[in-house]
Amino acid sequence: MAVKIDSEIEHGLYIDLLKNLPKEKQVRLNKYRNKMDAQRSLLGEILIRTEIMNLTNVKNHEIVFQKNTYGKPILLNKPQFHYNVSHSGDWVVCATDGSIIGIDVEKMAPIDYTIANRFFSKQEVVDLSKKEEPEKLKYFFDLWTLKESYIKTDGRGLSIPLDSFSIRKTNNVIMIMTENPLKEVFFKQYGIDDLYKCSVCALNNQFPDEPRVQSLLDTCHLFLNHIY
Repeated sequence: MAVKIDSEIEHGLYIDLLKNLPKEKQVRLNKYRNKMDAQRSLLGEILIRTEIMNLTNVKNHEIVFQKNTYGKPILLNKPQFHYNVSHSGDWVVCATDGSIIGIDVEKMAPIDYTIANRFFSKQEVVDLSKKEEPEKLKYFFDLWTLKESYIKTDGRGLSIPLDSFSIRKTNNVIMIMTENPLKEVFFKQYGIDDLYKCSVCALNNQFPDEPRVQSLLDTCHLFLNHIY
């Protein structure tokens, strides 16, 4: 599921959405100094809540999240429901499955490639160095989002060193080489926007061909319609 933020949420609608979230989430969102950051976080919350209500028949006020030891949020008392949310720039995305799953979206922007020496494996750095612009920038964000999606699937966050596994993408075939316990994973990338990279990692290869894309207003109203 993907939502493009193509406008600012009208104030009255924003308040209506906010009041239907738990108090602690309301407090957290009200602390944001940047209005767009708050809007992205709000949309991520209502997007996954709508999916939960759709797929599990749990009502909004019954939804309770808790975090694992490493801080990854999970849905309480629903072990068969797994999800992940990501947002960057104009896009908010989420993925759900019956087993652990991770998703990452990033807006591509010029970058100092020496950062790859800190966060990528030696093999990934070598592969990246062989690319020429503009493919080099695209491949950097391919690797970045694929690695993030893998880490988020695993659920141990940055306790997994980013250089402890290697991802290679050749002719759209994505492979992972790792000594980490999580080895048998599948990847899928979606071209939601020419300026963005979006990658998903899961334990199965049952990915939809295309993401479900909703408008900003439809996302807001779908959430409210489920409540009222």
